[in-house]
Amino acid sequence: MSEKTLSGKTVLITGASSGIGNQVAIECSRQGATVIVTGRNKNRLQATFDQLEGNNHSLITANLTNEDELKKFVEQLPKLNGLVHCAGVLHTYPIKFLNQQKIRETFSANFDMAVMLVAQLSTQKKIEKGASFVFMSSVSGKYPHKGNSLYCASKAALEAFSKTVALEFQHLLLRSNCICPSMIKTPMYDKAEEGMSKELMDEHIAKYPLGLGYPSDIADMAIFLLSEKSRWITGTDITVDGGFMLAK
Repeated sequence: MSEKTLSGKTVLITGASSGIGNQVAIECSRQGATVIVTGRNKNRLQATFDQLEGNNHSLITANLTNEDELKKFVEQLPKLNGLVHCAGVLHTYPIKFLNQQKIRETFSANFDMAVMLVAQLSTQKKIEKGASFVFMSSVSGKYPHKGNSLYCASKAALEAFSKTVALEFQHLLLRSNCICPSMIKTPMYDKAEEGMSKELMDEHIAKYPLGLGYPSDIADMAIFLLSEKSRWITGTDITVDGGFMLAK
């Protein structure tokens, strides 16, 4: 039997109701972690929870963009050895259509939530010494593209925040890193596929030397960053893109 790299660790996964968060939660449970999954859609979150292996896992439905709800959510948590923050949104808006509401809508989900979650975990002393935090960013944080200025900017902000977390919590030997995927076959990909012709989508996929990525590819990196095998890695943004950025 292979070694379970997360045995004895308690890990919180946000955005666990679908896509990458769903797969990260399942893989964490397979690696022996006690998993806490959270998201806003109770039915989809339950579907994730039902796929977890092992015992003593927890499901907590919450809207972490609401400050009062966030505080109550953190109060329910045990001390954490790991966090994988996968929650976020992607809205395509050309710059000329931007307004304050759209800015807040994107940044609230993609940046503010992560900041306030970490702040509450710290305030309520829910972080174990030697913990590892993993934030789900995107290659878009460093390589912006047309129509997604808010998404790209929010991911760049998240990467800067992660580095600050690594510095401010070094007294706990906490490691903080970002994973930066390119396009992954998730419901978000399916939504993008609906808005493009098959020819354009095929042309895009052809730019990946190793082919299209899947949630399991990102989950494997998250497991590595949560485990002791990455004990000397912090403050980094790790690109996982199947070679897509080689063409940039």
